[in-house]
Amino acid sequence: MEKTTEELIEGYFKKAEKKLSVAKKLLKSKDYEDAVSRAYYAVYHVAQALLLTEGQKADTHKGVVTLFGLLFVKTGKFSRNLGKYLANLKDDRESGDYEVFSFIGRETAETAVKEAKEFLSEGKKYLKKIGVKI
Repeated sequence: MEKTTEELIEGYFKKAEKKLSVAKKLLKSKDYEDAVSRAYYAVYHVAQALLLTEGQKADTHKGVVTLFGLLFVKTGKFSRNLGKYLANLKDDRESGDYEVFSFIGRETAETAVKEAKEFLSEGKKYLKKIGVKI
C-alpha cells in the first residue's frame, strides 16, 4: 500500500524527532561524533520531508543539500543559515563517521544539536504555514 505525501512527511518528522532525541542523549554522554551524526540525520529527514512539499525527493545526501538550497534557500522560504546548517552538518557527520582522526568535540556537537533543533522547529513552522498537518 502506497503512503500519501502527508503520511511520508509525518513519518520523516517522527524519524527526525527520534534522531534529535538520540543526539541529545549522545551529547550528554560525551559521544560527540555520534551526537553530530544523529543531529545531521534529524536535519536530513526534515529536509527530505520539506522536499516532498515541492514534489521532490533526493536520492543522495548531496542531492538533499542541493535541492534544499535551490527550492527553499534561494527562494527565500528559509534563511541562508538553515541551508548552511544542513551542509555543515553533512560535512561534520562525514568527518566523524569516516575519518580516523576527526576533530569533533563538545562544542561542535553542542552546535550540531542546537542547529538540528532549530531546523526541526523551522520546518514545523513552515508546514503549518502551508497547511500541512503533522
